Amino acid sequence: MTTPNQLHELTERFIHHMQVRNFASSTIALRRKYLVRFTDWCHERGIDNVHDITRTVLQSYQRHVFHYRNAKTGRPLKFSTQISLLGPIRAWFRYLRRENQIETNPAADLDFPKEEQRLPETILSPSQIETIMNQPKIETPLGLRDRAMLEVLYSTAMRRSELIDLDIYDINYEAGTVTIRQGKGGKDRVVPIGVRALSWLTKYTEDARGDFAAHTNTTGLFVSFRGRRFCPPNLSILIRDYIKAAGITRPGSCHLFRHAAATQMLENGADIRSLQQLLGHAELTSTQIYTHISIKHLKDVHRTTHPADLPRQTDETNDSPPDDIDGETN
Repeated sequence: MTTPNQLHELTERFIHHMQVRNFASSTIALRRKYLVRFTDWCHERGIDNVHDITRTVLQSYQRHVFHYRNAKTGRPLKFSTQISLLGPIRAWFRYLRRENQIETNPAADLDFPKEEQRLPETILSPSQIETIMNQPKIETPLGLRDRAMLEVLYSTAMRRSELIDLDIYDINYEAGTVTIRQGKGGKDRVVPIGVRALSWLTKYTEDARGDFAAHTNTTGLFVSFRGRRFCPPNLSILIRDYIKAAGITRPGSCHLFRHAAATQMLENGADIRSLQQLLGHAELTSTQIYTHISIKHLKDVHRTTHPADLPRQTDETNDSPPDDIDGETN
């Protein structure tokens, strides 16, 4: 028997609440997915009323998430993934309490796992980037398009989704800028783009884009041979194939260019605030991870300050190991 507080109904109210408040569609989709996962788990245990969800129930679900194993790999979920699964539940109960659907919030003091601060596994060098850039067959329209995409990814350090959403009107060739509309967090930003990337964009739009987009009237900048915008998985596969063709077997795809650009700019003297603006990070802490990746400056400091590498007075020191290093004497 259903009740006014039936879980599915309350989930949909919360979804509608986010739509009215203009949350990003991707955020809404993920929250719905993870809430349905939670309410299905509750239903399997005979819990179909929100008043029956206690802190103990939430702790039980948290343990379930912790012990969950991927069916294909047998691996546990990363702690960042566990937080992603639990976050919508806390937001949902906060909404329910605010709307007086529940008297107390059982998720109010729910402890989340401590998120790991992991560095990107792969940072491409400038020479590796150039090798990848040379993989597309630029004598063909598809190859010309792909070279332009690679150049834009590297020059602007934009995300995969932001590249897919670019329109032809978002490029200001005179100013040397790109307008990224509704990026992560639903925010617009303007970023610079280099002369080299602009020259490849010009060649692509003049010589190749019309072959794909003429029969669809799309305003999308980068489109498939059918004249449609890329779907994210297909774009990742395409970029990944070029990375493999360059002889690079490490994991990653579009995001590798973002990591490489950020790290190399930091090593060449870019300040962290400018890098934050370029990458579109809401919090500076997200950008500061690149200070841990950028090793060039630290190596310079180490070389010029570590006593083991500083010049020594030959008449006061002896660089030879002592005679009794092995516990023996002459």
